[in-house]
Amino acid sequence: MTVDQGAVFTILLVSLTLFVWGRWRYDIVSLAALLMVFLAGLVPAGEVFLGFGHPAVITVADVLVITRGLLNAGVVDALSRYLAKVGSRLTVQVATLTGIVALCSAFMNNVGALALLMPVAIWISRQSGRSPSLLLMPLAFGSLIGGLITLIGTPPNIIIAAYRTQAGAAPFGMFQFTPVGAGVAVVGVIFIALIGWRLTPHREAGAESGELFKIEDYIAEVVVPENAKIVGQTLYQLTSEMAKDMDAVVVGLVRGDRHIPAPSWYDVIQAGDILLVEADSEDLKALVDGLGLELAANQEKHMDALESDDIRIIEAVVTPHSILPGQTAIGMRLRSNFGVNLLAVARLGQRLKSRLGKIRFAVGDILLLQGKEDAIKEALATLGCLPLAERGIRFVKPKKIVMAVSIFAAAMTTAALNILPVQIAFSAAVIIMVLAKLISMEEIYESIDWPIIVLLGAMFPIGHALETTGGAQLIADNMMLLSERFTPLVTLTVLMVGTMLLSNVVNNAAAAVLMAPIAISLAHGMGVSVDPLLMAVAIGASCAFLTPIGHQSNALVMAPGGYKFGDYWRLGLPLSIVVVLVAVPLIAWFFPFQPS
Repeated sequence: MTVDQGAVFTILLVSLTLFVWGRWRYDIVSLAALLMVFLAGLVPAGEVFLGFGHPAVITVADVLVITRGLLNAGVVDALSRYLAKVGSRLTVQVATLTGIVALCSAFMNNVGALALLMPVAIWISRQSGRSPSLLLMPLAFGSLIGGLITLIGTPPNIIIAAYRTQAGAAPFGMFQFTPVGAGVAVVGVIFIALIGWRLTPHREAGAESGELFKIEDYIAEVVVPENAKIVGQTLYQLTSEMAKDMDAVVVGLVRGDRHIPAPSWYDVIQAGDILLVEADSEDLKALVDGLGLELAANQEKHMDALESDDIRIIEAVVTPHSILPGQTAIGMRLRSNFGVNLLAVARLGQRLKSRLGKIRFAVGDILLLQGKEDAIKEALATLGCLPLAERGIRFVKPKKIVMAVSIFAAAMTTAALNILPVQIAFSAAVIIMVLAKLISMEEIYESIDWPIIVLLGAMFPIGHALETTGGAQLIADNMMLLSERFTPLVTLTVLMVGTMLLSNVVNNAAAAVLMAPIAISLAHGMGVSVDPLLMAVAIGASCAFLTPIGHQSNALVMAPGGYKFGDYWRLGLPLSIVVVLVAVPLIAWFFPFQPS
């Protein structure tokens, strides 16, 4: 092993360790690794940031924007609106949801497809009196296998298509992934629908209660006596007073026969008012003792003072794209900045008992929010959270759907027929969608997953360094020892399984970037076409079913489903085996090991 190879392997090992640890976001880790390969002299200064202009990076960004345009047009809503009619049989529900999310994921970002269908799945679960855990993991895995079907279904496919040019061939086309990807997706959906869902954990709490939060359990009624010092003050003044020493929120006001949900900060407190306060026992005692208030003798729980035609209470999940992870409610100033009250936070299916204002949000947390409908909608969009309550299906506008689908289909056709490179065709589709007012300029930048873009832009030069230093060839040479003793199918299987395992601990795009040069070197060493080995990497990189950190879709369903870290392998391991058993013979059939 040379000094350069030792350096690149060390940098990659440290990076992978940091990816798994998760203390720092993967885009920061990848940028630090890029800096290190430059300082080690493995990448020239003029090539350090060339990865950000790579066609695969542009294509991934285009697909994310086009996905937003399709969502805005109501394409997925037009499909999901019929899901409530699938009946109460669990097998039928799983088959329908998983099949639709797989179909959508073939042509759009899989996290976007999952985000649209997840609230529907939760609503169906609650209507059927079942735990959402039975539907959400199958839904997440369906979004992953659906991405295998086309070039644009998942970033690893786009990356692998681009790497094919290094072997002197044209990039994979739009539907060259389809024979293998569709076969895996169909068998995968059938397995999940008939057998797989039975392997998922059954979390009883959500099904028995019909809702994750019981609001009456943590709302107290406080009476304002005539001699209380807050009489004549506004709620804003009371809130400012409470913020000094306690973590409490006034979420409702009862005044005589009037029930006022989420009262205005400018409402003046009167003697005899009943305040509905969200607080733990310690803060509630401090509120009563410190401000001269009284606990209502009869806690009637005026729950109708929490909601009205204008005021809503909803559950929302913190997505991987949210700005909330690592922040607190106090730091974000949810009430003053966004006009919403935070009532409760749940993590891993259980409501957190800590002081709300001091809880540091994490991806997958479920928040119970109260506020005006418009304020909540705007807050969720800004914060990057996804509503989980029953969604009203948006009014479907057929003209917009036809327009969006036509633009998308034209871009795919243009790319499939090699009239334009895929990154050019999809960039043109983005521009046309903007001109057609299917997506706004602001939404373009909101819809792009910038950490993924940074990760890809940084990892391409690192992958190139792995190749130029001979590191990829060194790994391939060791794998050649395997190919000399066994058939090429065994080598292909080992490559696919190794990529799968890597993808379960690092981002799937990073796994594809790191494994593609190894596949190319291995193919050259075996004297065969690179196509079957690259296809094995593409399948392996997208099938991260064993952990919640393997893919954003897995992380997104963790809290709503009440899953634990170790729950994923119960369905994920059998599904991974099914994928390998189906994919390997399909790859050998459609991409034979022809001499290079």
